[in-house]
Amino acid sequence: MRGLLARRMKFHLLGAFLVSVGSAALYKFGVAEPRKRAYEEFYKNYDPVKDFEAMKAAGVLESAP
Repeated sequence: MRGLLARRMKFHLLGAFLVSVGSAALYKFGVAEPRKRAYEEFYKNYDPVKDFEAMKAAGVLESAP
């Protein structure tokens, strides 16, 4: 029984580290990078003046003359 806690702690620390690194990598490549690409694609052809004019014509912006 001597040293049982230290042995088990090494195993669990290594496992926790690997799980946390794996989940961080999974989030980065599964969520963050596709989101960045979607934003880049959206703003590549985005015209804010045209969008403003469309909202003004629709009556969304009541304070804009």
